[in-house]
Amino acid sequence: MSQFMILLYDDPAQWQKVSPEEMQKAIEKYRAWREKPFTLDGKRLGEDAGKVMRLDNGQPRATDGPYSETKEVLGGFYLIEARDYDEAVRLAHDHPHLQFGTIEIRKVWEPPTQS
Repeated sequence: MSQFMILLYDDPAQWQKVSPEEMQKAIEKYRAWREKPFTLDGKRLGEDAGKVMRLDNGQPRATDGPYSETKEVLGGFYLIEARDYDEAVRLAHDHPHLQFGTIEIRKVWEPPTQS
């Protein structure tokens, strides 16, 4: 089995339009999805902008960000197990986030086995 990241993107302003009752129902759906047997981990990211690190004249430098022209931001992730991309996509079909934003699925790199 391979591991896949389910990356959740959305427009944070959209969540401000959700009523407290709708928010509670959404939270319950996200929590339930985390309990599925193929889900290894999952977290919501904090609401701050985070930090971006780059080398600046050979020295590490951290700045606020990431900032981009898009309204969608990475808001959380799940780590799942699946045989391949087809299965990962099939497993993500019922994820509640599809009602609120975009899901990106990325395979976690597996180092080659040494013999």
